[in-house]
Amino acid sequence: MTRTGSPEPRSTGSLEWANTVVATGSVFTALMFYAGAMYNSAYYSYFRLRSLSLGLSFTDIALKSLQLITMPVLISMALAVILPEMPRLLVSSGVPARAIRHLRQAGGLLARRHPLIVLAGVCLMALWPYVQPYGWTAPLVVACGLLLGHTATAPSWRRGLGAAVAGLMLVWAVGMAASQQGRRAAEDAEEQLVRRTAVVVLSTDRLSMSGPPGPLVEDLGKGRHYRYRYSRLRLLVERDQRYYLLPLGWRHRTDPTYVIADDDSVRVELFPGTRSSR
Repeated sequence: MTRTGSPEPRSTGSLEWANTVVATGSVFTALMFYAGAMYNSAYYSYFRLRSLSLGLSFTDIALKSLQLITMPVLISMALAVILPEMPRLLVSSGVPARAIRHLRQAGGLLARRHPLIVLAGVCLMALWPYVQPYGWTAPLVVACGLLLGHTATAPSWRRGLGAAVAGLMLVWAVGMAASQQGRRAAEDAEEQLVRRTAVVVLSTDRLSMSGPPGPLVEDLGKGRHYRYRYSRLRLLVERDQRYYLLPLGWRHRTDPTYVIADDDSVRVELFPGTRSSR
């Protein structure tokens, strides 16, 4: 005789945990892509290029966000993870109960004063021209203030609105920090241009690459298949058989970025960069 019974109730704990992990991973991946896109846009626009026209993949863009992971950022992320568990950690570490009580009171006082932190962030926004290049701190301070005021006793609509605005402020801060980092990287590339990969372009026909600083042009003679040789160039990036080149001495305000398509009329040779422009 076969015994039948009601099926055991399905555990929802592991399913909820998996959903949380997937949702967190999706948000983190989207934030990485956004930060990478802002970084690339600032970096390539410095050289008068549109990052979208380069055909960068999703992975290429997202990985650029790793440029933002510096020691201060790592410390801040570690503190954000540890702070909610700090009371339990202090108890397990043998910290006197009186000290823990004082810390709880200080945290509660800071949470109750969160409107002042939000106001401080708004004031930084009002002083926008004077807080550059650290303008990203303004939305970050506002977000921190809103998150400190995110308590379970607040009405649900208020908690939802505060979380949404805090999220937007954090995204804004990340975008500005990524753009600033990309701009700084482009300026460093300009200053250290001589160290980048050296490029020699050989062409069957004369190319329109002239004007100061411009490349060094040599006519190798009528009997040569590749008659013209262009040197003193540095590689910015290569995508889809197109070489984006900068002449030595390139300056952001005045000089062009050359785009060379690799076809039968052109041969591109790559060499190590040098430590000196001599």
